[in-house]
Amino acid sequence: MDFEQLMRVVKRRRSSWHFRSDPVPEADIEKIVDAARYAPSGFNSQLWEFVAVTDPELRSRVVEIVAASVPRPPKGLDPVPALRGDRAIPVKDPLGFRTAPVFVLVLGDTRVRPFGPPPVRADDAAWETVFTSTLAVAYEHMHLAAAALGLATRWVSAAGHDPAASEIKGVLGIPEYLVLYDVMALGSSDFEPLPKKLRPLSEVLHYNACGADDFRSQAEVEEYFAGR
Repeated sequence: MDFEQLMRVVKRRRSSWHFRSDPVPEADIEKIVDAARYAPSGFNSQLWEFVAVTDPELRSRVVEIVAASVPRPPKGLDPVPALRGDRAIPVKDPLGFRTAPVFVLVLGDTRVRPFGPPPVRADDAAWETVFTSTLAVAYEHMHLAAAALGLATRWVSAAGHDPAASEIKGVLGIPEYLVLYDVMALGSSDFEPLPKKLRPLSEVLHYNACGADDFRSQAEVEEYFAGR
């Protein structure tokens, strides 16, 4: 693969807010998790575990648990699609992942910590950095692999926070020493996303010694988020 091929995959990866119910071949699920195995990990701990939830009843339970933890708009204030030019902007429904045919849980094994280097063993902050970074990189590998296969994904981050995480682990029989980092909804998107809003490369890349003037001002940060 050359750089341009890589960038085509990177640019294709978009978070989907709505999914078709078309099944995902088991072979594709295996390819996506296999890509995650090649991610770098702290002290080569390979502390990750993955659980693919394809059973409709279990997925429904996961959705119910996440729904109970996600604030919903007051009755009568549900968001409606907006228009940008002649295209409707899809509503970012917090539960839009519910129709995805596969949920992939990304879990971290806390039992590896005593085998790490001294700072990881002794310092909670160092351990948390290694633990989270390891799982985040594996998770990104999964999203890129899915994009390369023409599939859509979405971060279901609410599933990784208690009490939702503990309840999901209980439903699926996941042991206590495995921490639920995040859930990836996987399937085929039922809409074409709008072009991604990106800050220009010249604005985000800096070389060598820098000062405050080289970075965004508070006003520019606020301007970026205005109207979103």
